[in-house]
Amino acid sequence: MKAIRFIDVKQPLEMQEIPIPEIGERDILVKVKAAGICHSDAHYRAGISPVRPVPLTLGHEVAGVVEKIGAQVTNVKIGERVCLHYNISCGDCYHCSTGNDQFCEKVLMLGHYTNGGYAEYISVPARNAIHLPDEIPFEQGATLMCASATAFHALRKSRLKSGDRVAIFGVGGLGQSAVQLAKAFGALEVYAVDIHEDKLKLAAQYGAIPINGKKVDAVAEIRKLTDGKGVDVAIEMIGLRQTMKQAIQAAGVLGRVVIVGLSNQSLEIDTYNELLGKEVELIGANDHHLQELPLLVEMARRNILDTSQIVTKTVPLDADAINRVLDELEKFRGDVRTVIVPPLTKPMLDPVSTR
Repeated sequence: MKAIRFIDVKQPLEMQEIPIPEIGERDILVKVKAAGICHSDAHYRAGISPVRPVPLTLGHEVAGVVEKIGAQVTNVKIGERVCLHYNISCGDCYHCSTGNDQFCEKVLMLGHYTNGGYAEYISVPARNAIHLPDEIPFEQGATLMCASATAFHALRKSRLKSGDRVAIFGVGGLGQSAVQLAKAFGALEVYAVDIHEDKLKLAAQYGAIPINGKKVDAVAEIRKLTDGKGVDVAIEMIGLRQTMKQAIQAAGVLGRVVIVGLSNQSLEIDTYNELLGKEVELIGANDHHLQELPLLVEMARRNILDTSQIVTKTVPLDADAINRVLDELEKFRGDVRTVIVPPLTKPMLDPVSTR
């Protein structure tokens, strides 16, 4: 099968022909229908976050159709539409048993530490499959598994409550979902901070108050709009030192600041004035939980979360096209979300593997 693979740091991804993956008794083989291109993938290629083993097929936002099932699989059927939770965990360790499976002692993230979805097929444990309703296109289902799921988890970590004022720094794929979910969680006002007018316009359609950080001082503007109080919740989704700092400075008394964006940059804090004096909480949000995904998908099915405008571009399973998208993401440009749509291939003949 065809797969787009990470070869080395700061090198273009390459197309390779590799075998269709085998499955075990509790695994499934999925024909990939859509694979989102995440900003994290640009970080992997740039070496900000290490990829192993190499070479490796990238892609952790995946949706498709079940093509084979192992002998002990009972939760999904051949032909079922699914989207895939990207953290493969053991299910037995302390972190798995407490619902924090992203910290599993043996966790393997799709497209980061095990082969992902920039390919025609992918194999995963059946427990990682989430039913994808017919109402949700594959492209949108793929983005639910990272962009929306990470935003959902970050908002839960923030303990957002009805009536809170929220600032979202960065309204790309994650941020657009965060705006909508914050409103669904009961936010009184949501401020969307970005430097791209097209993304700000979309955020405004979802009910946010847009703030262009290129035209105004974002922190000063938030302070002005909140009568000097600042926000109850600030979520940073870019991974830049400047926006992380702004998120902290925008928080009011007892505010909660959630850092989501990947970064290898250090952050300097005025300990008293920005943290202790206001009892501001600084919170890290890492990935999301398997148990959060069914509710998120149901919110999308009911259109509480509208993903119809999140995917703004599709590209084929082509190395040059995908590398161009990653180039734009490295420069903090590009579309809200670009999704890979592999070419149609004939179904496999053997529907079941018991290995």
